[in-house]
Amino acid sequence: MNTLATASSLRTCISHLTKRLRKQVYSTGELSFSEMTVMSHVYHQGPLFPSELAELVKVKNQSMSQMLNNLEAETLIVRTPSEDDKRKVLVSITAKGKKMVDKSRSERDEWLATAINNTLTEKEKKMLAEALPLLSKIADYK
Repeated sequence: MNTLATASSLRTCISHLTKRLRKQVYSTGELSFSEMTVMSHVYHQGPLFPSELAELVKVKNQSMSQMLNNLEAETLIVRTPSEDDKRKVLVSITAKGKKMVDKSRSERDEWLATAINNTLTEKEKKMLAEALPLLSKIADYK
């Protein structure tokens, strides 16, 4: 077995699937993928500083500032002064923002479930389910 060829095929497949999943989100309106990523980070990790978000999303601080302005204008996030350093702000997600993140995740899950049901046999579905722990193991590799 050629592990390098398997790795290349797996990477290509995951990349293609990721792109397809991004296209299946309709609830985000005009928000960019990066803006949704920002909201997802704040949703899952709690309040973060803009500089931390810029590092996580891999954008410059100026770009992050613009994204935060857009998200705040849509009342999807709020910025509040840090208790430790009043010169800094923490970014938190609003209830409206949480609802949007949940909805976009649900839309992707529904599309993927439909794709699985419409393209795989019962045997293939079982094989896919059995492969999930292996994929998780690879994803957790340091």
